[in-house]
Amino acid sequence: MDEWKPVAIVIGGVALLLMLLGSYMLQGKGEFLIAGYNTMSKEEQAKYDGPAMARFIGKLLMVLACCMIVWIFGILAGKNWVFYIGIAMFLSFVGAALLYMNTGGRFLK
Repeated sequence: MDEWKPVAIVIGGVALLLMLLGSYMLQGKGEFLIAGYNTMSKEEQAKYDGPAMARFIGKLLMVLACCMIVWIFGILAGKNWVFYIGIAMFLSFVGAALLYMNTGGRFLK
């Protein structure tokens, strides 16, 4: 598994970056980083609660970073099934977040 250690390091770096960005967004800042929201006109943006969306995305980024840490454990332990569980968790959280954000008008003011 030594040949996979550089991959684990890169994944760890990305996970750290996601955690830093997530902690910034958890403060309700950084809504300009949310794709779609930043391309809306100011009138459209006024209809949405930007800080609430940023906090939700921050939580999502933290969870996704934790999933990536599961990937690292799977790589370093040489257990492919742990890596695959981490991938399944990652995709499940992304799908659930997309459903949550795009149904029910949760982020409308």
